[in-house]
Amino acid sequence: MKARHVHPSDLHGYSRLAIDATLGVTDMVEAMHLNILQFPAPFGKVRGHSHAYGNIQTVLRKITRRIYNSIRRGTQLVGGGLDIALECTHPELAQIRSTKERAAVIAILNGVLGDHMTARKNPLTITMDWRLNGQPLELTTEALSSTIQQPQGRVLIMIHGHCMNVLQWTRNGHNHGDVLAAANGFTPMVLRYNTGLHISQNGRALADQLEQLVRVWPVPVQELCIVGYSMGGLVARSAFHYGALTQQSWMQHVHKLLCLGSPHHGSMLERAGNMVDIALDLSPYSEALSRLGKIRSSGTTDLRHGNLTDEDWAGRDRFAHRADPRQPVPLPENVQCYAIAAMIAKTHGDLSGKLVGDGLVPLMSALGQHRDEQRALHFPQGHQKVFYGMTHLGLLDSKAVCDQMQEWMAAPYAPSRRAPASTLTPITQARWGNYMLFATKYIATKSPAV
Repeated sequence: MKARHVHPSDLHGYSRLAIDATLGVTDMVEAMHLNILQFPAPFGKVRGHSHAYGNIQTVLRKITRRIYNSIRRGTQLVGGGLDIALECTHPELAQIRSTKERAAVIAILNGVLGDHMTARKNPLTITMDWRLNGQPLELTTEALSSTIQQPQGRVLIMIHGHCMNVLQWTRNGHNHGDVLAAANGFTPMVLRYNTGLHISQNGRALADQLEQLVRVWPVPVQELCIVGYSMGGLVARSAFHYGALTQQSWMQHVHKLLCLGSPHHGSMLERAGNMVDIALDLSPYSEALSRLGKIRSSGTTDLRHGNLTDEDWAGRDRFAHRADPRQPVPLPENVQCYAIAAMIAKTHGDLSGKLVGDGLVPLMSALGQHRDEQRALHFPQGHQKVFYGMTHLGLLDSKAVCDQMQEWMAAPYAPSRRAPASTLTPITQARWGNYMLFATKYIATKSPAV
């Protein structure tokens, strides 16, 4: 089957998104219209009006609501008709051969709107599965035996980042997973997942997937090694948390966890987005516009602080500006954990480089450092590495990064308890707050596209 950028079956998913977008814009415009009628001053200071003026306002509001309700009903009728017409045209999404461009678009849509798409059962929604050369693997012993040539007892788990897909592990002809697996006698298994869901939802699902993987693997599993890029590192840590709660057996097979540019304590880009929400909410006229920013997914807002558990977000307004609500989740015990960070700056002494890190993840966050000792992850000094003059995406195809991971993977496994705190001097939370505005402006011009 020839790979295509857009399949006929995609039209069903895109049409649903278009209908949802139309309804969302209608709601936003209606809110702005009603606010304009209600508040004559920019910041909503209501002035005294005559009784007649109040009656006119009431009538106008009723007419406005009827108009927008009519628009919504018409849009929903169109959407229902498109659903009926297009529903029979799409095969199982997982079986469609995809181009890199198509896979990238679908991954971005799921990263930004994945929770909404899941709730709406959009055909373009990504579900968690395992991939080989971009194609899905059935998690049964028979299917794995027939698909994977000479499966090894050592398995390398690769977990991609936010708004990304399994094909993006290969960048500029280089793939960390292929190199590391070949050099160390591992069979690579690449996870595909919906990055728009809460990290804790993906973490729990991954824990269950790993439990099943160990159970059905064609040969006895001797060792698991996990490499998580960006959000992937957080999903892996969340999986350890939920695996420990249910005492799952896969955890005893994991020797090493390598986190590559993972925002353990959050990403400044999502924090900047939260600041925009606050600014737009200051006036009733711009408040409706904040709805545009608030379409971003649960997975995206989890990146503000690095949420790993349900308790970090359940029962809370995820768009509200509040202090870090997370429960401390330490690194897993008896697993050798490593952290790699990048800095756009070429020297460690560059202040702006410390603030913006690799353009998406601050240095402290990538290294798991925190002024609160309970939140600090305490990667051992020899288990962390900073690469200078490198962006977030640059971590994916850097030979130096690959060589460092290879050195760690080749090192003998020695199970131990959590190591003492790192001696690298952190930037305190207070100083971070003072530099936030500068960092936000710097990101706008220096950070790579996601």
